Amino acid sequence: MNSSARVLDLKTLLISTGVVLTLAMGVRHGFGFWMQPISQANGWSRETFSLAMAVQNLLWGAFGPFAGMVADRYGTMRVVIVGALCYMAGLVWMATVTQPTLFILGSGVLVGLALACTGFGAVSGIIGRAAPAEKRSWAFGVSGAASSFGQFLMMPVEQTLISFAGWQNALYLLASAVVFLMIPMSFNMREPKHEVAAGAHHQSIGDAFHEAVRNRSFLLLVAGYFVCGFQVVFIGVHLPAYLKDKGIANPGVAVMALALIGLFNIFGSFTAGQLGGRLPKRYLLSFIYFARSVVIALFLLAPLSQWSVYLFAAAMGLLWLSTVPLTNGIIAGVFGLKHMSMLAGIVFFSHQIGSFLGVWLGGYLFDLRGNYDVVWGIAIGLGVMAGLANLPINERPLVREPQLKAA
Repeated sequence: MNSSARVLDLKTLLISTGVVLTLAMGVRHGFGFWMQPISQANGWSRETFSLAMAVQNLLWGAFGPFAGMVADRYGTMRVVIVGALCYMAGLVWMATVTQPTLFILGSGVLVGLALACTGFGAVSGIIGRAAPAEKRSWAFGVSGAASSFGQFLMMPVEQTLISFAGWQNALYLLASAVVFLMIPMSFNMREPKHEVAAGAHHQSIGDAFHEAVRNRSFLLLVAGYFVCGFQVVFIGVHLPAYLKDKGIANPGVAVMALALIGLFNIFGSFTAGQLGGRLPKRYLLSFIYFARSVVIALFLLAPLSQWSVYLFAAAMGLLWLSTVPLTNGIIAGVFGLKHMSMLAGIVFFSHQIGSFLGVWLGGYLFDLRGNYDVVWGIAIGLGVMAGLANLPINERPLVREPQLKAA
């Protein structure tokens, strides 16, 4: 079929991107399970693995705008295929490399690039263009729910693989699953060529970039997403070790906690997408960040038990990735869809800078102080700041002067 005649089916697209996001986010969400076995096998401190995850998250963000740029211009399918191959290579690298510097750099580059090509930023543009305006926030919520389902599904799968196959074989099996599932799904992401209407504003990549970084609301989104990354990656990577340090030695509690985060994240992301079509997205984002600080504070103040962990995980799950459909919805509504993936990638880079600091500071301050108290306090304070930063965001679409094509 001629590409110009091809029409994207939204349902098929959401299923295909959902499978990709399920694997991409699900596998990555469980990396905390490998912290102790890899560190013990190689004689590393906890900071070494934490730094590898921090570099991985930082490069995920750094590669994000470029992956989005390529997806917007040359198609999401090509970007996802590259991401699947890099993901496979990165997981194999983590299973085989024993030299600390090579482990940090290799897993950081390969898995970081893979996540940039298979995560939200890379697929947000094609979802935004395929969904009609009245369903766009809902579609972003569905994609967020799919990644949340991946976190719920993959937590027990990854822990089971480690227990029965060993941590190295578990990585090999996941590498195979990524390639054999992601690449076939990418073929449903071949986007038809879209023509620019006569008299419309013809905006280059550079123009779109400069317009966004000079926009106050865009910069406030960037600031809020930094906090989102700090909080969720610190918790996702360090919660299993934190619980063990506090005397909850049963690994099943940590597995259930991360699975509950993924399960309730499904409802949180979908609900945020639904509400984002009816209420101001900036107020919803502010509520999410304020609520996270309250939930973390209550978790630290309450007596620690198996059930307090589960309640904390469920509450955080509702707030976990519910920021994604709202943030992407604001970007699409304010700046349009032509450069959506690139702009989402820029905002997500800020998220990953926060992720880098959250996961690395967790390991660094633990080795320095023997506990996570300071990092928990930072997470609470940043949540309050992000809640305040999102309140003044302007969600009205930018008005641009139309440009006529030269004769």
